[in-house]
Amino acid sequence: MKKIIVVAMAVAMLASLFVVSETIQGQDAGAKAGPHQVGLIDMAQVFKDYEKFKALRESLQAEIEQSEAQAKSKVEQMQQLQQQATSGQLKQDSPEYQQIEKQLLTMKGELESFRQVQQRDFLRKESEIYKQVYMEVQDAVNKYAHYSKLTLIMRFNRNKVEEAANPQEVIQSMNRQVVFHRAEDDITDSVLGYLNREYNKQASR
Repeated sequence: MKKIIVVAMAVAMLASLFVVSETIQGQDAGAKAGPHQVGLIDMAQVFKDYEKFKALRESLQAEIEQSEAQAKSKVEQMQQLQQQATSGQLKQDSPEYQQIEKQLLTMKGELESFRQVQQRDFLRKESEIYKQVYMEVQDAVNKYAHYSKLTLIMRFNRNKVEEAANPQEVIQSMNRQVVFHRAEDDITDSVLGYLNREYNKQASR
């Protein structure tokens, strides 16, 4: 019985030594790694005020407006043919009337196909714009984090609760993850300034 008690005590002592050793090692590792330095960025604000994103969006909008003008022109042509068919000057069983009907059906199919192709193309281009800009923002954030020795960058909404204009915005503000932060934790303006400076350099060339 005494042997069993002695063995149990020895095991308990070894276990306690192991725990203490692990704790010390963990503290040493934490001391070497240093405290976490957190930064915050409002991605919505960056996209809104990044000059390159604005330029790319405006270019895409110009393409969309041009496409809409082409579609409008096709619709006007169809309306003119429709007026000829319904003017009463052509009989419905005449070759001219049937030819106009055939043209209208062909143009209608072409218009629908044109709009579908353009819509897919614009959605693809828009997604490419967002992807390109996001990758540039991510690269700028990485550079800023390494320069400022930040270990974690989180997205947040910098708008304050008191700035909310309606109940829905108030609820959204109250549900945001970041409840408190120091002004120096917000790196939005620094990253945005870097992005616009680099873009203006490239644009000036």
